[in-house]
Amino acid sequence: MYHVRAPLPATFYPSWIPGFPQNENRFDLIRITTDDGVDGWAAGPAMGREREAMGYLIAPYVIGEDPTDIPTMQQRLREMSYLGLRNWWVEPAFWDIKGKLANQSICELLGGTPRRIKLYASTGEVKRAEERIEEAEARYEEGFRCIKLRVHAFDEKEDIDQVVRTAKAIGDKMKIGVDANQAWRVAAIADAPRWDLARAKRFADVCADAGVAWLEEPLPMDEYDALAELAAYSTVPISGGEIHTGGLPELKMMIERRCYDIFQPDAVFTGGIAQTFEIAGLCRQHGLQYTPHTWTNGFGFAANLQLMAASGFADDKELEYPLDPPGWVPSARDAVLLRPFVHDRGELEFPTGPGLGFEIDRAALRRYGKRVFIMDKKRLVGFALRDRGFKAAREIDAHRRARRSGRPSA
Repeated sequence: MYHVRAPLPATFYPSWIPGFPQNENRFDLIRITTDDGVDGWAAGPAMGREREAMGYLIAPYVIGEDPTDIPTMQQRLREMSYLGLRNWWVEPAFWDIKGKLANQSICELLGGTPRRIKLYASTGEVKRAEERIEEAEARYEEGFRCIKLRVHAFDEKEDIDQVVRTAKAIGDKMKIGVDANQAWRVAAIADAPRWDLARAKRFADVCADAGVAWLEEPLPMDEYDALAELAAYSTVPISGGEIHTGGLPELKMMIERRCYDIFQPDAVFTGGIAQTFEIAGLCRQHGLQYTPHTWTNGFGFAANLQLMAASGFADDKELEYPLDPPGWVPSARDAVLLRPFVHDRGELEFPTGPGLGFEIDRAALRRYGKRVFIMDKKRLVGFALRDRGFKAAREIDAHRRARRSGRPSA
């Protein structure tokens, strides 16, 4: 495991954490290696080094397993979550291995066909109408035909002003989405606005009049009754679902209750690739839309790109493409990838490599990352003896050997 802190070219102020000047893209990176030397990679966003000891929780229970047995890997991560640490971001690393062994992309493993993907430019900062219009014009000139705005003001008149004026300026040539970032409100640094159902309905009406294509996260993510009521009321599609760490069971319930019209689960949070692919399938069964959230890092973007291509929704929906220069740009988002995911006129050529489709820039990883954990079979023996003692370690090992062989253990 590595803790990576890649510098941003300029300070970035994320709308979802008011008052936070972000100068680095921080994430925890895991490398899982098979006996044959095949690497699988995955990463999860980090505020600090809060996961530094996580390797000791997970490694002892996956070393020696078959990494291509996705249901078992899902179960191991589920078991480790019972203590409160939901680490679905690790799961794509097993898919990365599986794809490399099969010499196929994850999209192909899921039954899809690699294809060029349409993107929408996803802004990250809150801006005044004048700045937003200028930004939208710049994205249009770069080839984008869809953009997502951020609203996060205490005074709803400010939010309305930005959306209405931007829609008047560029709505005839660009599709516009609006993200209120209410699903997971963060007020740890500066205070943040809190929407209720009445405000969400008023704003949905404004968006309808302005011709907005979708309204994202207008209410807290666990207010299921209010979300379903809003989705039934609004003539503008309501979207969300990016960070529901309950995964498939929670999002299945929300799909059945029609809490959103467009579901945006992110495999990093919502159960890994396996569960998120099932969520996409449920959306199709229920006549709802799917397009994943991707605002984490290059590894998360890669996992969700594979899902989008395999989902069958890529003809109708654009994939989120985080872009907010000068602070948030592909070279910083994908800092330790050899080839960042750079758009071409608002679209993306599908990566040709197997698995997740990227290669690691080892020099960049050495520059920005610090290894915080390592364990292999030999180290595991020493760890087990120190941590559990000889008798307990031997008993645990016997049970595990019996399970793998299919024999009942004593």
